[in-house]
Amino acid sequence: MSDSINQAQTEIPVAVLGATGMVGQRFVSLLQSHPWFKIVNVAASENSAGIPYSKAIQNRRYSNKNFNPEIESMQVFDVIKGIDIISKNAKIVFCALNMDKQQIKDIEEKYAEKGCIVVSNNSAHRWTEDVPMILPEINSHHTQLIDIQRKNRGWNKGCIVVKPNCSIQSYMPVLEALRHFGPEEVIVSTYQAISGAGKTFETMPEINDNIIPFIPGEEEKSEKEPMRIWGKITNSRIEPAQEPLISATCVRVPVSDGHLASVSVKFKDPPTLQECISAVENYKSVVDDFDLPSAPEKFLTYFNDESRPQTALDRDIYKGMGISVGRFRKDPVMDWKFVCLSHNTLRGAAGGAVLLAELIVKKGYLKN
Repeated sequence: MSDSINQAQTEIPVAVLGATGMVGQRFVSLLQSHPWFKIVNVAASENSAGIPYSKAIQNRRYSNKNFNPEIESMQVFDVIKGIDIISKNAKIVFCALNMDKQQIKDIEEKYAEKGCIVVSNNSAHRWTEDVPMILPEINSHHTQLIDIQRKNRGWNKGCIVVKPNCSIQSYMPVLEALRHFGPEEVIVSTYQAISGAGKTFETMPEINDNIIPFIPGEEEKSEKEPMRIWGKITNSRIEPAQEPLISATCVRVPVSDGHLASVSVKFKDPPTLQECISAVENYKSVVDDFDLPSAPEKFLTYFNDESRPQTALDRDIYKGMGISVGRFRKDPVMDWKFVCLSHNTLRGAAGGAVLLAELIVKKGYLKN
């Protein structure tokens, strides 16, 4: 498959696996009016199977927005037992399952074997050698791994692609904008919303007037996943980058949505303050030229106001798909420090996965 960009099709049939959960509902809300994609099936665990979608989510709606009547009335399929039907109906499946990682791996592989493009929000396949983990504005070229994956597995139409962890999507784009200055060491502290745990204030009362200083597995993901995104395809696999060295502390804070990060960076060739700000304000990605429906008008937005970015004010910038940056200042230990913010269930989860699916289609990987 060449890397040439093909004209996107319209009315591409898609399905959502794990559609009843928080991220699954985000997928449904984004896809129900998407200009390219049309939801044809929703699926979840056997507990929700066989009933209308509206009934399956009636006691756990995570949004005040209504879904289309057509979707509300859709019968929920069992994600495992319904594979044959769903894979026949849908060309792309979005995965937001909340299951054992090995079980998710198996399910995603079965759908890909059946010819579906699987776009996953899960971490199960993030370190599988022939599965690309893509943040579109940074490593869209890693789509080349799809050809290797299909060859390895004997798949003609199907494939698996994954998006990275939500916590890295606030600060990694800023580091990417500054990469030509040679970041060597990074210390990052993330202040992560409760929706990242699939919770609300009602279902997580322990977070009220509290900060929880540990999120299982989050710090390792925050330190290691950027290395794979910055890696190079060598010998049919991703060879992870070796720099910068990242040290992460991840805490849960009493905020509904939005992951904020405080970052300090040491550079090989330290930039000036104006060079830092200009690099962020003028960052351009190849995705900017692809005309993808979910791409933000501006990927990185810098605020000169020292009180910004603020979670409540700025998490929804460009429909929650933009990254907010501010407070560049000298660091007495490193070189520069700054604050950044992303919406964790939009850019960091469902929205980022929909954008990734658009990229896959635009690059011509969807076969009839």
